[in-house]
Amino acid sequence: MRVLLVEDDDRVAEALVPALTRRGFHVDRQATGRGTLDRLAGVDVVLLDLGLPDMDGVTLCRAIRAASDVAIIVVSARGEIDDRILGLHAGADDYLVKPYDVGELVARVHAVRRRRGSDPVGVGSVSTEVFETGDVRVDLGRHEVTVAGEPVALSRKEFQVLALVMAAGGAVCTRERILAEVWGRTWSGANRTLDVHVATLRTKLGRPSLLETVRGVGYRLGQV
Repeated sequence: MRVLLVEDDDRVAEALVPALTRRGFHVDRQATGRGTLDRLAGVDVVLLDLGLPDMDGVTLCRAIRAASDVAIIVVSARGEIDDRILGLHAGADDYLVKPYDVGELVARVHAVRRRRGSDPVGVGSVSTEVFETGDVRVDLGRHEVTVAGEPVALSRKEFQVLALVMAAGGAVCTRERILAEVWGRTWSGANRTLDVHVATLRTKLGRPSLLETVRGVGYRLGQV
């Protein structure tokens, strides 16, 4: 997923860009409001700070929305309810107040994309795609999983976790993304819940190496 970060604060950008990159995003940074509209092509999500040095961020939000249907998430220190209402009325899809947790930001990015129907293998998506690796086959349209031709009964959430990792084709699926896509939220015991689901999947599939743990980040497709 390609993200355009419109942020004038170098310290914020220098911390956020690598954090999002580690979670599988391709991030471009724009330090000023002017020039932003020229960089929207191919962008999936704009992260927009309102406190820009050369123009008002709300005005820029309106201009982005007039020029493109790209998803916009305002990330701003302006936390008053009037500011949030103004940002949303200007065309933002979501509004996150600084300081924020990167995990929450990632979850909101995927939630916005899912609501727009453009995040693959989302909870509510309908697909006829089939993913195969080794003798493991996941049929999204039929909601079926087979191993060596034999059906494997999975719960809804187990199926969704497996489908996300399979669809990523070896790229890392971060914990934040899986929790956002499958559970739609995060909570204090969320990571433990995800670990239990992955452990159950490994047992049910009989392929413990299929879901590979990337320590501190998430899971990816392993070798069968």
